[in-house]
Amino acid sequence: FYWRARAAEIVSAWHPHTIADLATGTGDLARAMQKKLPRAEVTGVDFLPEMLELARRKGVRRVVLADAMKLPFDDASFDCVTTGFGLRNMENCSAALTEMWRVLNARGHLLVLEFSLPTTPILRAAYRFYLHRCLPLLGSFLTQKKSAYEYLGDSIEEFPSGNGMCELMRETGYVSPSFERLTGGIVTIYTAAKS
Repeated sequence: FYWRARAAEIVSAWHPHTIADLATGTGDLARAMQKKLPRAEVTGVDFLPEMLELARRKGVRRVVLADAMKLPFDDASFDCVTTGFGLRNMENCSAALTEMWRVLNARGHLLVLEFSLPTTPILRAAYRFYLHRCLPLLGSFLTQKKSAYEYLGDSIEEFPSGNGMCELMRETGYVSPSFERLTGGIVTIYTAAKS
C-alpha cells in the first residue's frame, strides 16, 4: 500500500487530467490514483480480461483491454502514463517505453513502479536468498507453480535499475529521468517527462 500511495502522491503533484495505468492488473495503482486525484480520468489498461474484471470490481471506473506494446490510443492522448510492476514483464522494455512516450502529450510524465535489488550488500544478499531460495519454495507449496516464482527473481535481477533505467529512458526520448528507492531498494519509482 505504501509503494502505491507514494506513486500516487508523485503523480498528483503533476496535476494530470488523463492517466493511463498500463499492465494495471487488479487495478491497485489505478485505484490509488483515483483516490488521490478524484477529478482525473484514470484508465486501467491490461491485456487480460479477467484482470480488468477484477479491477472493475475493485472500483476502477474506466478499463481498456489492450497490449501495452500496441496501445489503441492516439498520439499525445494522456497527461501521465504509469505502470506498477509491469514494465519488467513486457517483451521489450525499450519498445514499451517508446509506446508510452507516443501516447504522452508534450508536457506529459511517466512513472514506473518496479521491483529492484537493495543497494546495501547485507540486505541485497538476504533479499537474493529470499528471491531465489525461499520464494520459489513457498510459491510452489501454495500454488504448485514454482516456475512463476523462479521467473520473478530472475526478472528482477535482469531488469535495468537505478541509473541504468534512467539511461534507458533517455535513450527512448524522455527528459529529466530520476529514481527514488523505497523499502531499502526492494522497490524503485522511476519518473521522467516527455519534454
